[in-house]
Amino acid sequence: MTRLATLKNPLRQRRWQAFKKNRRAYFSLWIFSGLLIFSLAAEFIANDKPLFVSYKQTWYWPIWHHYPETTFGGIFETEADYRDAAVSNLIQADGWMLWPPIRYHYDTINYDLTEPAPSPPSKENWLGTDDQGRDVLARIIYGFRISILFGLTLTLLSSIMGIFAGALQGYFGGKFDLLGQRFIEIWSSLPQLFLLIILSSFVTPNFYWLLGIMLLFSWLSLVDVVRAEFLRGRNLEYVKAARALGVSHFSLIRRHILPNAMVASLTFMPFILNSAITTLTSLDFLGFGLPPGSASLGELLAQGKANIHATWLGISAFFTLALQLSLLIFIGEGVRDAFDPRLRTGVAA
Repeated sequence: MTRLATLKNPLRQRRWQAFKKNRRAYFSLWIFSGLLIFSLAAEFIANDKPLFVSYKQTWYWPIWHHYPETTFGGIFETEADYRDAAVSNLIQADGWMLWPPIRYHYDTINYDLTEPAPSPPSKENWLGTDDQGRDVLARIIYGFRISILFGLTLTLLSSIMGIFAGALQGYFGGKFDLLGQRFIEIWSSLPQLFLLIILSSFVTPNFYWLLGIMLLFSWLSLVDVVRAEFLRGRNLEYVKAARALGVSHFSLIRRHILPNAMVASLTFMPFILNSAITTLTSLDFLGFGLPPGSASLGELLAQGKANIHATWLGISAFFTLALQLSLLIFIGEGVRDAFDPRLRTGVAA
């Protein structure tokens, strides 16, 4: 019953209708959702292993399990290389394989290139290969997924920390707010990029390491917004009345002030996501991001810069990032307008 009432909440319905009226934002949301779902299924779209193998009336699932070559009549105990002609002939002699549309993983090297790497687009490699002979389209699909998952995770964690810090500062005020602001001023003045470069000389960066380091700074973006909402909200009449009736600080924050502060926070989250993706791409471009060999749009941009003659590298990475960031910006603008009461009432243009 509570869930049904939530779904029929008039305010949420008005905001959703306001978002749908922004056609650019609405269609961007659908396109971005489709691309995200598409990238989450990357293993079923671009892989150097078949989706499943039928061999001697037995089914095998190479995507989920590792099978030695001896399983298919080979002589090696190591995992079968399904792209190898000898293994492929053994399987097809007594069965068949179902391949994904793109027969390359993001780290698969094509040793059968007719031209030196980086090779131009062809029927085998639709967007060409990079300077190590890896399929560009496969790396874009996996790189898109990594950047989105990294950005979403960073946005979620930094939003929780930023909202928590801003809520405490704005609600309690006084010396707590003063000390908090001085700490934020000092912390935000630290050079984030230089710290990442310095720490990279001690620790090999990976997904979680980068996430932790960037989280130390990204939470600052929401503190000022939430703090301002709480400084205003704690002086409202109904909040003072609830405090006089003995309502706890936790209930006042959670039930009376936080919902109003969340409106401003939600309008900023798509832009925080955009910033997180841009930062990760920049670090990968400079060589201080994900480990070498990872599917990275920034690393593909760096290859395009290093191989000016291979125009497909830079163009592919540029259009992928441009589409990704543009969709997020359009969605963010739609969310911002949907939560703006002036636009819903027709006061603003």
